Amino acid sequence: MDIVVKIDGDGQMDPALISKFIKPVINGDADYTKGNRFWKIESLLQMPFIRKAGNALLSFINKISSGYWNIMDPTNGFTAIHRSALEALPLEKINRGYFFESDMLFRLGTIRAVVRDVPMDSVYGDEKSHLNITKVLFQFSPRYLACYVKRVFYTYFLRDFNIASVELVLGLALVIFGALFGASAWIESSATGELTSTGTVMIAVLPLIIGIQLLLNSLNYDISNIPEIPLQSFVD
Repeated sequence: MDIVVKIDGDGQMDPALISKFIKPVINGDADYTKGNRFWKIESLLQMPFIRKAGNALLSFINKISSGYWNIMDPTNGFTAIHRSALEALPLEKINRGYFFESDMLFRLGTIRAVVRDVPMDSVYGDEKSHLNITKVLFQFSPRYLACYVKRVFYTYFLRDFNIASVELVLGLALVIFGALFGASAWIESSATGELTSTGTVMIAVLPLIIGIQLLLNSLNYDISNIPEIPLQSFVD
């Protein structure tokens, strides 16, 4: 098979949409497609408020952890993937619980697969969802953090070293130095009752300002570093 499609079994996904999901893959525009329920206002109105709020927050966190800043609705279970991307993934390492879709995006990011959103509607009937947004946020947080650290290491230090790598390291060093030096000066000033000198304040503030600017620059580079050439382009 060349394309594998996954649909959740909760009755909220219409199999008639499969043709829309596989089209970008067939045309060679993507390695992986996933549903996006945030595309239409009408679709959002059907979604329970707690799901809208939880998915919006998860989407932002997932953008940071996976590096796919161009997608939304990361927990959407309607997906299609090309064989070339599937073969490159460590399937035995992918999470088998509710974190599956988010983990897939992280793994796809490490192999530089192209991911595209496909607008879709979800049907919410009388079925009861077993997905507790609050519980999931607490469970997912350490996993998202681990994915982010691994992705940054793989992308900017192991497989490549570029200006974003320098900005990230230097920015973190300056922010940490400025924060620690400023805290130390503030504690000393509080203990002695003496005002902190202007020079001391500047030594703390300047590294913080420059460090934050460098981190923002590295973030901007990361946002523009989204994979654009599908892996299937290299397959005969």
